[in-house]
This record gives sequence, structure tokens and C-alpha cells, in this order.
Amino acid sequence: MTSLFRFHGGVHPPEHKAESNATPIRPAPVPPLLHIALGQSVGNAAQPCVSVGDTVPAGACLGRAEGRISVAVHAPVAGVVRAIAPHPFAHPSGLSVPTLTLEPNGSTATVDPQPLAWQSADPRSVLAHLRDQGVVGLGGAVFPTHLKLGGTGLDTLVVNGAECEPYLTCDDRLMRERAQDIVTGILIAAGLTHARRILVGIEDNKPEALAAMQHAASGSGIDVVAIPTLYPSGGAKQLIRILTGIEVPAGTRSSDLGVQCFNVATLYTLAQALHQGLPVTRRIVTLTGAVAEPGNVEALIGSPIGWLLNTAHAGYCTEYGVIVGGPMMGFTLPDLNAGLTKACNGLIAKSPTLFPPRPPALPCIRCGDCARVCPAELQPMDLFWLAKARQFDRAQAQHLFDCIECGACSYVCPSQIPLVDYYRFAKGELWAADRDKKAADRARQRHLFREHRQARDKAEKAARFAAARPAAVPLASAGGSAEQPPTPTSSDAAKQAAIAAAMARAAAKTTPPSAASAAVEPPPIPSPDEAKRAAIAAAMARAAAKTAPPSAVPAAVEPPPIPSPDEAKRAAIAAAMARAAAKTAAAAVASPPESPTP
Repeated sequence: MTSLFRFHGGVHPPEHKAESNATPIRPAPVPPLLHIALGQSVGNAAQPCVSVGDTVPAGACLGRAEGRISVAVHAPVAGVVRAIAPHPFAHPSGLSVPTLTLEPNGSTATVDPQPLAWQSADPRSVLAHLRDQGVVGLGGAVFPTHLKLGGTGLDTLVVNGAECEPYLTCDDRLMRERAQDIVTGILIAAGLTHARRILVGIEDNKPEALAAMQHAASGSGIDVVAIPTLYPSGGAKQLIRILTGIEVPAGTRSSDLGVQCFNVATLYTLAQALHQGLPVTRRIVTLTGAVAEPGNVEALIGSPIGWLLNTAHAGYCTEYGVIVGGPMMGFTLPDLNAGLTKACNGLIAKSPTLFPPRPPALPCIRCGDCARVCPAELQPMDLFWLAKARQFDRAQAQHLFDCIECGACSYVCPSQIPLVDYYRFAKGELWAADRDKKAADRARQRHLFREHRQARDKAEKAARFAAARPAAVPLASAGGSAEQPPTPTSSDAAKQAAIAAAMARAAAKTTPPSAASAAVEPPPIPSPDEAKRAAIAAAMARAAAKTAPPSAVPAAVEPPPIPSPDEAKRAAIAAAMARAAAKTAAAAVASPPESPTP
């Protein structure tokens, strides 16, 4: 016999289960329109694989899984795709999400079932098949089942049949009517994970379900255990504690401790997907509260929630609203036109009699009742003060995310403070801050990469330009200074010689016979250090020639020194000086000085 353990805290609210668990599951009718949200699991929404106007058979894939944490969605019935656009979603925010609207056309066309022999198939292909069939956790978390079955070597497989939430009886009726299919799913999960031990926990307020599961599991090695009725015994960590005695610490997954937990409805759809080859297109939903015919229906995914409640002859006014889920952990739906999702296990029509308005909240008196009933062993009053003061980091340090939002603290609070609402608000703010930080980090990485790319492109462009440019001519010889003029080449020497010859010929033509011999000889070449000195010398020579007396003219016949002819400018100056000297000498010979009178 399995030993049972007790978890900390817990409450026992009124059950209200007898209203809906007395009648068998009945099929829900087909609505005029189905609003099938593409995000039917945690993680990424499915990507549509159909277009507006397409006609699809029942069971056809409407959206493929996008990424690792995602599952596919399928058509519950044959019909025509009328829209793929945002539509109200079953969520407390009331925000719209990408949704595929399908209009049933009454056709009986159906996609052929795709069963899989999982015993002989590769484990990866089995998990891919479950992903493509849209199998997720139907206990409310809607975590992709193929990811939970990915680990092997489990010590204990825990099956959750507790259904501790008041008003809800969908799992109760499922275990009563389809226990054999659930057992088949349990054995598949145990085979995929190689679990050594299998424990099924069912609260003792469900004797019919307990008997049906024990009968179906007889001889299979599955241990079906009755556990005490105490809310929230259906929490995964709490049920693991009850059946195994293992405490799952904060920030630790149960699979790290060799334990994995699955809901009975999840294992039922697991068997349907592998043995029958049927995708998840419907689920069992409890319709209760202010309705004329409470009970459980097998409804199509995407059925409008308001329309679905009307099939049970809901006698409520819309001003009171509808609770999605149970009264402890559920929420009031903002828009009744939202489609049914895989996470919706119950719809409760509110009324002033069943759900009177909550009294105004009073100041916290720090009585400690919330701490005594908290199954996560937190200090709810401290988390309340921190969330109210918007000190979210300190709330996170106080293990805010260990809160399972069971509502036990709000239920016992004498001041009627909606504590869980504060915790949800704080979690939302922290998630938003984390998303903003990740977005800022991605933007920073993009900016740094852009700068790196620009610097790389600039360097590559400079390298291409340098490769295409000719080599530069050096300004000085290796042994000399850059300030010294370059050494004349052979072409420069030839040019200088030609200039000197031309100057000599010009002087010979203008010089008289007596002075021709002197004029033929080229004048000495001055130092070529600077062009400025040559120009000054030439100017001084011209001034001396003009002012000299006649007796001094013969001395002026000699031409001034000629600058270095290594440049064209210097050569031109020297030639001009030579011509001027020759003209002066010729004029002196033609007009000799007069002799004195006796």
C-alpha cells in the first residue's frame, strides 16, 4: 500500500460538484462559427498553413508548430476559412490574438486518421507526431506534451486525477466513462519515459471514478491511490508531495528529481493521437453555475463561449459574467465571443446568489491566516505589501514566482483583500521588464554589429583603393635629405648643354670682332644653391652696366655669372643676362670716347 504524505496549508471550500457530475458526457452541437486561436499552448503560436477562402476537411491541419515550444492546431469540422485575424481570446486581459475563423459547411469530409505504432517507432518520431497532433496539457497549463515526454529514466510517473477545484467535474466524468483509454495513455507515457513506478492520485470525493480507474488498471502495474480531499491537492508539486513525499524546491523541475506529472485528460488525448491517429480538436468541458442543464459536454475547440453556455440554457445575465476555469483559480471572461481553447476545462455562469459581490477590501491586519494556508509556504502578506509598493524585485526575491495562484490566501483573508490579483500584477510587471530588457539587449547587439559591419566595409574599401593606386615616387634618395633638390638625370644634363650652346651662339652673333674671342667663351657658372641669388646677381649686373662710366664699359663687357641651368627658369634668366651684356658691349665699341681738346 502506498504511503501518503501531507503538504503545507490548504483549504476546503464548498465543492459544488454534485450539480454537474450526475449526468454522462454529452456531445455539444456544432456552432455556426468556430474561432480557433492559433496559440493553443504556451510558447509560440502556430503558423497558418491555409488561406482565407480555403475549404478544409475535419481534422485538417490549420497551423503548423512554430519552434520548439509550440504545437499544431486542426479543424474540428469540415468548413471554409473565413478569416485569419485578431479575435478576442479567453484570457483575463481581454486582448485579441491571431485567430482562424472557420465556418462549418455541413460536409462529412475528414482527413484519414494517422495512428502510429509507438512501440517500434523512433522516440523522436513519436514526439514529433504528438506535436503535430496538437497534444498539450489539458489540466490548465497547456504545456506541450512532447516536451514533457522527452526525458527518459524517470523513477515515478504521477497521474493527476485529483480535480480539486470546486464546481469542475470534467475529469471525474472522463475517468468514469473512458478509464480504459486513460490507462492506455498512461502505459504509453510510462513506456516513453521508462518510468519505474506509476501512481494515480484521485481525491476520495470521487468514488465512482476511483473504482473505474482501479478496474481498468488491474494487472497493469499501475497503482491507483485515493488521497484526502483538500484544496489544492491537484497542484503538481502538491500531488507529488502527497504520493511520493518529495518536496520540489523553488526553481527546480520535478523531472530533475525523477518525477513527472500528467493530467488524466492529457493522457487520454495522448492515446487518441497515437492509437486512433486523431488530433486534438475537442475537449470535455464542465458547464455549470446559473444554467438550467449543468453537466459536461464534449465541445469543439473554437466554439464561442457565450454560444456554448446557451446550449446548457444558461439562466444568467451578462452583467454577472462567466468564470473560465474554477472559482478559485479561474477568471471572469471579458468577452463571451471568445472561442473555447484547450485550456478551458470549465465554464461557470455567475449569479448574485452563487457569487455575491466581494465586499470592499479593508486594511491588512497581519493575522497570518494567509501564511497558514499557503501550499507553497510563502508569506503572502509580505508579497502583498511589496506588490502594492511596486517593489517587484524584492517580491521576486521573496519567491513570488513560487506562488501557484491557487487563491487559498484570498479565500481566508478576513479583510477581503484580493491577494492573488496583486501577485498576478507583480508577475506581469516583472515579465514585462524582462521582455523589455531582452528587447534592449537585442537592439544593442544589432547596433554593435552594425558598427562592426560599417568599420569592416570601410577597411575593405580602403584596401581595394590602395591595391588599385600606383606606387608613389620617393622624394629623396635613401642617403640624402628630403629638403635637398633631386639629383639631375641624364636628360637634364642634355637639356642644360643645349641651353648653354644656344647662349654661346647668340653672344657670338652680337659681339664685335675685337670682343668676339672674349664673348665666345661661356661665362663661368655660379653656384646653383638657390634661384634667388641668381636673380639678385642678374639685377645687380644690369644696374651696374647702366650706371658705369665709359671708361668702365670694357669691364662691363664680361657677362655676369650664369646661374645653374638645371631648371627652365634659371636658364631663361641666364640667357637674358647674356644678351643684355652683348648689346652693351656692342654699343660701347660703336661709340668710343672723345679725346680732350688741346
